[in-house]
Amino acid sequence: MDLSNLKPAKGSVKKNKRLGRGQGSGKGGTSTRGHKGAKQRSGYKKKIGFEGGQMPLQRRIPKYGFKNINRKEYKGINIGVLQTLAENNKLEKIDPSVLISAGLISKNSMVKILGKGTLDKKLEVHAHAFSKSAVAAIEAKNGTVVKL
Repeated sequence: MDLSNLKPAKGSVKKNKRLGRGQGSGKGGTSTRGHKGAKQRSGYKKKIGFEGGQMPLQRRIPKYGFKNINRKEYKGINIGVLQTLAENNKLEKIDPSVLISAGLISKNSMVKILGKGTLDKKLEVHAHAFSKSAVAAIEAKNGTVVKL
């Protein structure tokens, strides 16, 4: 074997379809695009939701509702979760940076402490919002609640 008789493996190289190069090629005339209409023309792109000229569904159905641009999204964290976090890491103070490092919230999310679970330990809790039951549970153990 030498360089003079090298060739690619059988079936690994395909020929392109040469469209629109005369009737003799078998791909002339309409160039495999069928007859007439938008799909046959150059630059055809179907609009999203186009239904062949029929009024599209998103225009037939009435608009409703609204989105409040001033809405604040809080990530809810229960005091039971704070208890396990404090026990595992031997913490006295819990703030968003601790919750981020534990993987419970992302760095831009706001935190609301909720009252599900039990608290056995005195904790200083820093968060953006608290439920009444969570505040009661934290203060019952002489802990402190700091609203950010």
